[in-house]
Amino acid sequence: MYATQALTHLVPLAKEVDDNKVTPGVLGFIVFAVLAVGVWLLMKSMNRHMGKVDFVEAPDPAEASDAPVAAGSAKRK
Repeated sequence: MYATQALTHLVPLAKEVDDNKVTPGVLGFIVFAVLAVGVWLLMKSMNRHMGKVDFVEAPDPAEASDAPVAAGSAKRK
């Protein structure tokens, strides 16, 4: 019952809005600016953390298990 009453009160207000002049306004700009600053700060933090990573690739276990080949002998498959 309350939802229908609220709708009947809001419908006349919606008809007063001109479709050609609807803009996001100041609140929309503020929300967009806050999101943009947040993304910039996250990217800056990610770059700083990725700079600290020291990645050394581990040797392939299949190659590490092969014994050193003596001079003059052939590898078995």
